[in-house]
Parts: sequence; C-alpha cells; structure tokens
Amino acid sequence: MPMIVEEEEEKEEEEEEQRQRTKRVWIWDLEDVKRERLSILKNSRCLYNDNLPPEPEVVALYRTYGIGKMRIFSPYPEILQALIDSNIQLIAGIPNDSLQELANTSSASNWVQFNIKSYSNVNFKYIAVGNEVNPNDPAAHFVLPALQNIYKEIFSACLQNQIKVSTLVDTNILGVFDPPSVAAFSESEKGFIEPIIRFLVSNGSPLLVNIYPYFRGKFNGQSVPYGLFTETKAVVQDNGLEFRNLFDALMDAMYSAMEKINCGSLEIVVSESGWPSAGGEVETVENAGTYYRNLIEHVKGGIPKRPLKAIETYLFSIFDENKKKEEIERHFGLFYL
Repeated sequence: MPMIVEEEEEKEEEEEEQRQRTKRVWIWDLEDVKRERLSILKNSRCLYNDNLPPEPEVVALYRTYGIGKMRIFSPYPEILQALIDSNIQLIAGIPNDSLQELANTSSASNWVQFNIKSYSNVNFKYIAVGNEVNPNDPAAHFVLPALQNIYKEIFSACLQNQIKVSTLVDTNILGVFDPPSVAAFSESEKGFIEPIIRFLVSNGSPLLVNIYPYFRGKFNGQSVPYGLFTETKAVVQDNGLEFRNLFDALMDAMYSAMEKINCGSLEIVVSESGWPSAGGEVETVENAGTYYRNLIEHVKGGIPKRPLKAIETYLFSIFDENKKKEEIERHFGLFYL
C-alpha cells in the first residue's frame, strides 16, 4: 500500500510539473476549462513560432485541460498522428498557396486521400479551404474551384455528413457594418464571396468567420468596454435590437449581409477570436482574460439576431507566435511555454 501511495504522489507531482511548464494566462481556472469544453486554434508548425512543443505534448495538453476542439492552419503527419483516437474535433485548413493546385481535380483527390482518408481515426469536423483570401489576390480565383473539388472528394467518400467543407473569411468583406441591419458585402467582394456562400448553402456547410472586436474596435475608434463585453449600456440601437458589445454587432452584421443575398439560413462558425495579452496600452493580460472569459460565457446565449442559439467559437490561439512581424500579434497565446 505505501508503494501505491508513493506512485500516486509521484504521478500528481509529474502532472503539476507539466502544468507549471505550460503556465496558463490567468484567464480561467482548471475546472472552468474542463467544464467549458473549449475550442482553441493550434499554431501552425514552425510558421510563426520556433519553440512549439512536440505534437504529442500539445495533444496531451488539450486532453489535460479538456479542450475538445482544435483548428490547424494546415494538416501534416506529426499532428494528425498525435490526434489519432484523441476524439478532439478538428478543423483542418488548406493554405492559400495550395488553392491553385487544388483547383485541379486529381490534386484535390490526392490531398483528401493523404490528409483525410489516411487518418480515419482522426475526428475531422471541417475542412477550411483558404484563410482570409483577399479578392484582389490571385489565389481568390481558385477558392471556389478548390472548395468544389474538395467537397466532391468528401462526398464520394460518403463523408459529407461527418466533415463539412467551407472557407474562412473575416469581417473586412463587409463594406458597411454599422449599424448591423444595413450591413452589406463590399462591391469589391461581392463577385468573390456570393458564389461561395451560395455553394455552402446548397451543401449545408457553415461559413467560417474570424471575428475580432479587438481589431475592429482599435481601427474604428470604438471603446474598449464595447470590445470586452463590459459595456453596461446599449452602444447601438438598431431596429429594436440593442448592442452592448462589438462581437454581437459584427455577428449580426454578417448575418444581415447574407440575408440581403437571400442566404440568411447559412450558419456562421466563429473560427477565430481573441485579444492580445501584451504589446500596447489595452493589450494586457487583464484585458485578454476579461475578453476570453466573457466571450466563453457570451456565446452560449447567442446574438440579438439569433438569441438563445449557442455559437460554435474557436479561441485564438493556444500559444504565442514569437515570429510574427507585428509585436501585438505575437501575444494571442493562451498558454505560456
């Protein structure tokens, strides 16, 4: 019996040591994490961070803290191997520089075979074809063809009910967003985004949208409380709806823009949202903690246009990215290494 007690104590010490090695930004406590079943975006391998832990350790970290969903910018064997039988739901991204190649049907078939079919024990939920592609970028011409080709391969494998194929945009596709009811896609974006949205509606896939009150508030001169969910009074009154936070305003604006092209039934999944913990006056650990705590609680209850309907939301990001050019963009990590 003493030996068993000692082994249990050693195990507890090892677990505590692991938690100390990956100290969390003080956003929530461990029990909150386990209860919320969080969705967090994992940093891409070596792209913007040169000190990431090995993939099995990252997956173990997710499981330790009960993080049930992960998004990666691009799949690769090491992370997919680590995710086998983990039951972590995965958004697998396709980088913008791969879109032209995947507009070719045989290349799309090979991609799905290598990255999806070969990992039948990985719990894929979405494939994100492209990330915030600018309509003026040459890659924009290949988003819809690549999207169609990947979907065809998923459909032919009878995986269309398990894995939804979509693309990922940000709120810059809106020409007008305030007040939310008048929101519409910008003229320069319409030819790009409308066919994509109609394709998603026809196949029952959601649109993946990055929603950042931090950036919108900063560049549009809106108040910090409006971005942090701490404003107590309505900032915007719009057709009988009140908006006390910028997250709701941006979400409702996206839905209003889709309604104007008769695609209001399309669901939005928030594929990124976050607040930096360093790099400026309002970029603090305290504000980051306030934002994430309030976001996690807020998305359970929906938005003014769609109340009482929880919003699937992914937090950005699991670790800081020390190779990003902008200082502020280096500090969105939820865990310190």
